[in-house]
Amino acid sequence: MFKVVIPARFASARLPGKPLLAIAGKPMLQWVYERACAATPEEVLIATDDERIAAAAREFMALGGNVVMTAATHASGSDRIAEVARLRRWDAAQIVVNVQGDEPMLPPQLIRQVAALLERHPQADIATLATPIKSLEEFLDPNVVKLVADAGQRALYFSRAPIPWHRDGATGGATGQTQWQGARRHIGLYAYRVGALQRMAALPPSELERIEKLEQLRALEAGFEFRVADGVVPPGPDVNTSADLERVSALLVASRVAVPGLGNRS
Repeated sequence: MFKVVIPARFASARLPGKPLLAIAGKPMLQWVYERACAATPEEVLIATDDERIAAAAREFMALGGNVVMTAATHASGSDRIAEVARLRRWDAAQIVVNVQGDEPMLPPQLIRQVAALLERHPQADIATLATPIKSLEEFLDPNVVKLVADAGQRALYFSRAPIPWHRDGATGGATGQTQWQGARRHIGLYAYRVGALQRMAALPPSELERIEKLEQLRALEAGFEFRVADGVVPPGPDVNTSADLERVSALLVASRVAVPGLGNRS
């Protein structure tokens, strides 16, 4: 069995208080929590350093979830989850899935898939998912994290830059690129073995992590084995900007999304 931890912080450069912003009548964090519960893990926890988030979470956690208060000094969600694992004294072999708090439309199937992927590869430290990039605009967007993997589907690199870059498809410069087919977008969903997570959290931020602002590069630079698979379903949009928030709100209102196994909570 696997556990889920949702790291949530109030501070956000683009959307302050993002976890508590209302989407279709609920805080965004509640949508994420319900998606995580629908994946039927052993346990779902919300990890935060902010009492406003903790108070809101306690109001909607009717399915036995828990809030864990953590330090305010963590550089990443993975570091915050590592503290939860220490506080809860989880075994080094325990699998825990990091579900980011800005994914209100994340399909529960992907949460189950990433946990199962790590379980199938006992030598791996971390597992994550990808999805095909569908347009040149997406390929060039620095907010879209791209990844490349080896023939055995072990991650080679993650970047905000467009990779792999088709040299012959961009004879007119970057904006003239004509080939992006085969490129993959990283779905920001991770499954860790707790032992590997603790080793990663004990490392200082790496040079590539600081440059790209991508926490997974710390583990990759340190030689961790990162397994990758394409998601069995599309991931749904995340929320990074006010425009994203409006788009997701419209989608949820229009479709009256019901989370499988939970019904229409309000």
